Amino acid sequence: MSRARFTTIALIVLVWASMMSFGGVAAETVMLYPNIFGDAPASLDRAREFLVDGGPSDYFPPLGATVVLVALASVVLTWPVRRIRWWIVVAAGVFVACEFLFSVLFFWPRNEIMFVDPPGTHTPEFLRQVAEEFVAGHTVRLIGGAVTSALAFTALLRWVRDHARTAPAPASVAP
Repeated sequence: MSRARFTTIALIVLVWASMMSFGGVAAETVMLYPNIFGDAPASLDRAREFLVDGGPSDYFPPLGATVVLVALASVVLTWPVRRIRWWIVVAAGVFVACEFLFSVLFFWPRNEIMFVDPPGTHTPEFLRQVAEEFVAGHTVRLIGGAVTSALAFTALLRWVRDHARTAPAPASVAP
């Protein structure tokens, strides 16, 4: 397989994975968050009961790892192409900053408080505050996912346009 074809596949997978991640965060925002954070601490207790067999923590880490790995591969593959390179570098940087680092530093400690610590460990007022902080901080993750997806998609479009111009014309078939 040629480097160009491998790069095209990597960019398509990057766009797909980053859009899946962004779409998951957007869906979580409108479907789950009102139920999970709408009436803390009672809603947090209901969420613990509901999210027993699976939840966001089962979906987003493997998908996030996929985005990061494919983004790194895409950076390596597109590095020689100045017109594409920085779109992918910035997409990877935004994703790592907003989806991974921000999650580790901001969301994971709050998840621990709301969903791992035994019920009754924290006061209802504190749980309400933590839930409000979580929802407010979620905007960073939502915007980061949108920006990552848009940058990756732009890079893919530029890559495809460049290669459509330089690709040999198909041989015409006589009627």
